[in-house]
Amino acid sequence: MLLSRAASTRRISEGLLRCISVVDSGRHFLQTNEQIYGQLLPHSTYFKSLKSHRRTSMLEAFEQQSYHLHAETLLSQGIDYLKAFPELDEYTIEAADGHFIDHACHTEKNSKGKVYAAGGIYALNLRSGLLRFLCLVTNGTQRHQEIPVLRDHIEKQNKGNNSSQKHLYVYDKAVTDFVWWDRQKRHANYMISMLKENSIATLVESIPFDSRHEINTGVEAYSVYENKGIKFNVVDYRDPETGKLHRFVTTLPMTINPGTIAMLYFKRWTIEKTFNNTKSNFKETKAWSSNTRSLENQMRLTAMSYNLMRVFEESFKNTTARIDSSIG
Repeated sequence: MLLSRAASTRRISEGLLRCISVVDSGRHFLQTNEQIYGQLLPHSTYFKSLKSHRRTSMLEAFEQQSYHLHAETLLSQGIDYLKAFPELDEYTIEAADGHFIDHACHTEKNSKGKVYAAGGIYALNLRSGLLRFLCLVTNGTQRHQEIPVLRDHIEKQNKGNNSSQKHLYVYDKAVTDFVWWDRQKRHANYMISMLKENSIATLVESIPFDSRHEINTGVEAYSVYENKGIKFNVVDYRDPETGKLHRFVTTLPMTINPGTIAMLYFKRWTIEKTFNNTKSNFKETKAWSSNTRSLENQMRLTAMSYNLMRVFEESFKNTTARIDSSIG
């Protein structure tokens, strides 16, 4: 049993190393690993372990535990990008989005003779900056439809979640399904998105807000709208710099400042920078395999590698700041 755990842990470290190594393929990684680190990994052993059900279960547990440890480490260093907004203290806030990369070389073509990009949905914690993999959308054999997959993931999460913690998802305007999100409030799940231009919504009433509060600068209106009998809140925000009007939709309570809602949506773009990091810095631009379990493991390892780099970066900045302070 101990040998099995040691082997599984070693495979996880190899997966992390593959993410942060500048390699073009699995075979390239094995060759580089042997040349630089002197570790000989048989092809069959390495690629079979990538799609192993048992090792996948261990990787899932390892990912969750490492995420919590990283969160504790960052919090102990004073990292909380939303600490200036105490009205959000009750919420776990994540920017979520689909991320797609080139399909694997041996991906089978569908009935129409086509293959597509492969990928899944990730969530970036806007408080800590940590990334986690939510669910796979497609291995490249079919065109992606991420919103139904996201809904299924959240529904499954609801069944196994006994926590009273409120969860806020910040997503692009593809996510707006007023009836479904209204039901999610029973599970303490909320959303912020951009109101679609063609949305059919009826103004119900205005929501009073403190226009003198600095966070509400640029907010022109805060209102309750209705669609198919479902009520939701809309923020009309005009960017003071560009003059452009943005309309944000949310299922959050009226007590949250409208300017805070606008701020959170703009912070959603942080996840796009994160995806750019995984492609540019980690060179994770192509699926390792068309096997769904292997692909899910690739995405978990990509998120884990990113989180390691985040913790290293923040720790380095804090260490440097302490040294500068002691010298000064």
